[in-house]
Amino acid sequence: MAAASPKEPEVTLELVLDHGLTEEEFEMIKSYLGRVPTFTELGVYSVMWSEHCSYKNSILEIKKLPRKGEQLLVEAGEENAGLVDIGDGLACAFKIESHNHPSAIEPYQGAATGVGGIHRDIFTMGARPIASLNSLRFGSMENPRVRYLLDGVVRGISDYGNSFGVPVVAGEIYFDESYEGNPLVNAMSVGIVKVGETASAIAKGIGNPVLIVGSSTGRDGIHGATFASEDISEASEAKRPSVQVGDPFTEKLLLEASLEALKTGAVVGMQDMGAAGIACSSSEMTAKGGEGMRMDLDKVPMREEGMTAYELLLSESQERMLVVAEKGREQEIIDVYEKWDLNAVVIGEVVEGDKVTYWKDGEIKAEIPADSLVLGGGAPRYVRDAVRPAYLDEVQNFDESSLSHPENHNEILLKLLSSPNICSKRWVHEQYDTMVRTNTVNAPGATNSGVIRLKGTKKGLAVKTDCNGRYVYLNPRKGGQIAVAESARNVVCSGGKPVAITNCLNFGNPYKPEVYWTFKEALGGMGDACRALNTPVTGGNVSLYNENPKGAIFPTPVIGMLGIVEDVEKHTMTPGFKEEGDVIYYLGADRKGLGGSEYLKAIHGLTTGDAPDINLDFEVKLQDFLLSMIKSQMITAAHDLSDGGLAVTLAEMAIFSGLGAALSVKGLEAATYHETLYSEAQSGVVVTASLQKSKAFEELLNKSSIPYQTIGVAGGNELLIDSEIHLKVEDLKNSYEGAISDAMSQ
Repeated sequence: MAAASPKEPEVTLELVLDHGLTEEEFEMIKSYLGRVPTFTELGVYSVMWSEHCSYKNSILEIKKLPRKGEQLLVEAGEENAGLVDIGDGLACAFKIESHNHPSAIEPYQGAATGVGGIHRDIFTMGARPIASLNSLRFGSMENPRVRYLLDGVVRGISDYGNSFGVPVVAGEIYFDESYEGNPLVNAMSVGIVKVGETASAIAKGIGNPVLIVGSSTGRDGIHGATFASEDISEASEAKRPSVQVGDPFTEKLLLEASLEALKTGAVVGMQDMGAAGIACSSSEMTAKGGEGMRMDLDKVPMREEGMTAYELLLSESQERMLVVAEKGREQEIIDVYEKWDLNAVVIGEVVEGDKVTYWKDGEIKAEIPADSLVLGGGAPRYVRDAVRPAYLDEVQNFDESSLSHPENHNEILLKLLSSPNICSKRWVHEQYDTMVRTNTVNAPGATNSGVIRLKGTKKGLAVKTDCNGRYVYLNPRKGGQIAVAESARNVVCSGGKPVAITNCLNFGNPYKPEVYWTFKEALGGMGDACRALNTPVTGGNVSLYNENPKGAIFPTPVIGMLGIVEDVEKHTMTPGFKEEGDVIYYLGADRKGLGGSEYLKAIHGLTTGDAPDINLDFEVKLQDFLLSMIKSQMITAAHDLSDGGLAVTLAEMAIFSGLGAALSVKGLEAATYHETLYSEAQSGVVVTASLQKSKAFEELLNKSSIPYQTIGVAGGNELLIDSEIHLKVEDLKNSYEGAISDAMSQ
């Protein structure tokens, strides 16, 4: 005889507020239900209406981004990930998501489950993950806790990803005090599927059975979505149980079983269980199908005794999926998952009506109109107050002429190269398996972006994550534009044509008017650049409430850029110098302004000034020309200018190749020589051409009307810049290579 079900608490306004909902939202819930919700129903609404699931404070601004394009096979938000037609009968599914709050509390599992969750978003669409990327932000490396967080996050990413068997092909890491108490851990996955063979996250067909597949359900991760929708505080440590625990070996089995199950043709719909677990997957699939769903929670495989309906619905236990099967064919699916030693249990069915109904212990624990729960349906949508932050007037009016610059450029360059934001990230990426499956063409390190080969074709994908949060802090509109433009420029410098983006929008508390104004402006800038570059938004993730008691993070809209390389053998480009005697050129805009530069931060300890200017029309022109030169094999190396400016770009090209260069850059227009060397002015690229092709290249440059200057010749074992910098490549490399590993060995 079944044990009596425990009595649920009475739902009061105090309990509603404890669940992160407002009094106004409580009234909305009562209106949808026609009554006061049960405790279990309150739990479901609290996670589904959290910012993490509903985007209630962000969706109206997100919808202003360009979301359509010729190559997009689904619109942004339609499925678990974006889907882009890349030719040859193939489509690319790709997406980026955050796991910031869990990683701040439990860095290893927080990062690991972030990797697992984003891969499930890809293979639940029927695509096989082929590449992984990440974007990480931490506080100062002088802080022991920051080093602890970095170590845990990197181990979490590497242990999960290496075991799962997908290479990490690119990423980025920044360090700044603004991320001290709230690190950012954004994970991106890229997968491939044949066009027409994708799966949809939908429940339809009256009488069709609903199965839960994969791991058993425990109490880990309960209210993880709600936890991710509030500021981090000292109390966050007590919420450690909200962090999920991942198992990459089970996920590998789940991947293979899910792709095999889809091939049976018996699957109607499939969705992974990430944030909000069963509650989310069942309600979203039901709302999309326009029919109802009945679920018996007693049938859910459990790994802990006595779990309540509330716990079963909200658990975020990893490596689980919800599958809707064709009636009468469910055994085919069960057989596949059991062959892979995974649970596959029928726990419900699609029914008439519009409600999701959850039974437990022989009684209804929750009965909710599915549409009332979901983004795009009845979930609340808000426009918050927006006020331009007062600090912008101060920083943007900073007088650079007031600075007293050190004159020893050898010392400046070596210090910049050892800055954690510029130096080699080898300590990090050597922990990742970057070559598993043998398709990696450009791995992390001496590259502008990752490049992965598509076997059976000539094509490859160039992928990059990018954002300079400092720029967005100093000028949100320009910072948003630059995040998109720079990620595209990196893809182009590797030989890829940018086609679409995914994004992870990391901001502070949206209820603060200054934060919301910054959010709106940054998204406006992203939209400007996406329209100019014809790179529509395929989807992504919003992560708000990235604050700690000391304040908000730098606003950080991370861009995941996807580009197509038409011929990986002929068109893939790398940044290092190639041959003695190659001619070196600077292409692009004037080198003006030090605002927001790593030079100001590393040398003067300042985060100030205006973000660099960017002309999007010129950026498009520069990228188109650069890509045509790579495709025609007119140039031998390309490296865009970013952190540290021209001096760092040239030093990296030498470090990556072991080959020096003799250069003169005094002819580049700038107010001061320091600006020439260290300005992070946008739309600038250094390229090289062989001596034999240099005249033909210059003729093409003249026809293109792209501003350029011949600045030197590659060769020798020293970097010589005018009479100001005279350093052996070996010394450059020593400064560049050791900073992170030395810090982590403390």
